[in-house]
Amino acid sequence: MNWNSSEFLWLDWVVLAAGVMGIVWAVYRAIKKDKEKMKGADSQDYLFGKGEPWYIIGAAIFAANIGSEHLVGLAGTGAKDGVGMAHWEMQGWMILILGWLFVPFYQLLNNKMGKIITMPDFLKFRYTQRTGSWLSIITLIAYVLTKVSVTAFTGGIFFEYLLGLPFWWGAIGLIAVTAVFTVFGGMKGVMTLSAIQTPILIIGSFLVLFLGLNILGDGSISAGWAAMMDVCNKAHDGFGTTHMFHTDAADPMYPQFPGYVVFLGASIIGFWYWCTDQHIVQRVLGQTKGEDNSVVMKRARRGTIAAGYFKLLPVFMFLIPGMVAFALSQKTGSGIVMDITNTHDTDGAFAMMVKNILPAGVKGIVTIGFICALVASLAAFFNSCATLFTEDFYKPMKKGMSEAHYVLVGRIATVVVVILGLAWMPVMMSMGNLYSYLQDIQSLIAPAMVAVFTLGIFSKKITPKAGEWGLIGGFLIGMVRLLTNVVTESGKATMEGAFWENTAWFWQTNWLIFECWLLVFIVLMMVVISCFTAAPSKEQVEAITFTGDYRKQIRESWGVWDIVATLGVVALCSCFYYYFW
Repeated sequence: MNWNSSEFLWLDWVVLAAGVMGIVWAVYRAIKKDKEKMKGADSQDYLFGKGEPWYIIGAAIFAANIGSEHLVGLAGTGAKDGVGMAHWEMQGWMILILGWLFVPFYQLLNNKMGKIITMPDFLKFRYTQRTGSWLSIITLIAYVLTKVSVTAFTGGIFFEYLLGLPFWWGAIGLIAVTAVFTVFGGMKGVMTLSAIQTPILIIGSFLVLFLGLNILGDGSISAGWAAMMDVCNKAHDGFGTTHMFHTDAADPMYPQFPGYVVFLGASIIGFWYWCTDQHIVQRVLGQTKGEDNSVVMKRARRGTIAAGYFKLLPVFMFLIPGMVAFALSQKTGSGIVMDITNTHDTDGAFAMMVKNILPAGVKGIVTIGFICALVASLAAFFNSCATLFTEDFYKPMKKGMSEAHYVLVGRIATVVVVILGLAWMPVMMSMGNLYSYLQDIQSLIAPAMVAVFTLGIFSKKITPKAGEWGLIGGFLIGMVRLLTNVVTESGKATMEGAFWENTAWFWQTNWLIFECWLLVFIVLMMVVISCFTAAPSKEQVEAITFTGDYRKQIRESWGVWDIVATLGVVALCSCFYYYFW
């Protein structure tokens, strides 16, 4: 048997089959044990999970973020554009904001409202019922049209390159398996799968990185790194792809990532995603049931700190291996053939690395971790959609039903999300570059979310109507911009007529610059509206007011090692920026 074969051998298939069966057994045991502890179905435990250790929380946050868009898109953009997209991944420092600033607020609201809140719950309580409903609508639309569909679509590409499966077999198979897993596993199943796949994924990805560098350097990892940097420095007409900031207007990457505004634009999206998005925050909210506040906050905060360290890894797990793949494509006999002008080629960078770099048997083990990552990420999206529908739409309309009934409704909502995701995929496949489309969508949704949540928590003067119109108005402006992006191919094409020529600033402005100005506009709009509308009620203001006793509980929830660990995340992020500046 050729241990270094670039194909999937019988040993890899045996390892893969045995691993999948072992994971199914482990998840089944975990769910069964949890149900016995719960003594019956409980919709909040099904949707949120309960009382996991801090390291499990950290792994779950990390796993919820890692999906096939990383295996395919991040590695692909590494092969094509180097570290240009690393701003969106080097955000361990942003997760700290969730743990240190937002967890205490969310816990406070849990106590005030007497239940585990969703993000729409917060907006309904702080602003208006309509505001929370709009957030649910926006979030569900975003999940169906981007998260679920993107994960399934890129998963199909990954399986096509790695296993040779037809694209639709891989995509539909992934969605079907994940749907079944989510319906029967709930949040406990997602948490368990996250704990299993995280170490496999990390170890496997670093194996790909180090073995790839070893081959590139003819037996030396350090020589391989030097060779990769040398090849990537010559890319893009000599401007290189080894720096994160592109300040020269002649740089081919400048039109997409102009200067230093890229950091601000990435931070706006990161703030929305890590601090206010239900998909991520749900991993923290699920830890707030039936315990002392300081204990809950300590565990949740430490979970976010752990996730901050985990979040430093994807750049080395996926993006830099994409750069290595590009460098290997320039090396005779590597087995990797790539044309960086062909998006389909670059999207297959990581799968090509797995096939050509890892020895037989190890391919199967690593693939297990990747399948777990795809299923856990997609399952987390399904679960969040079920949570939003059940908690924010169905329960208010159908009060007093049994817990088993609410669990069933959540499962039905999951099936609906699956169908909608499948229905959208053919449309998405006709809309050009998938990863750019995903980032464009996020840049148009994030400003309204950031403005409404930040001002709602940190300002007592912002009125309910200001929050309502800030969210609705910001979202509608973003959707109008999206429509012009589709018509003009993200500003590349022109539109004829006096009206379009006079409004070119709206549809031709760089997407990151537009995102920043949209945030400024929404904030100013909310401030102005607050001057002319009714002030928030006493209850709404008290809900975001920390009492002396609560401040004491917050202080008791952290110690010196929490600060040291936090500074470690910030220091590592800073070192990365310094090296690739």
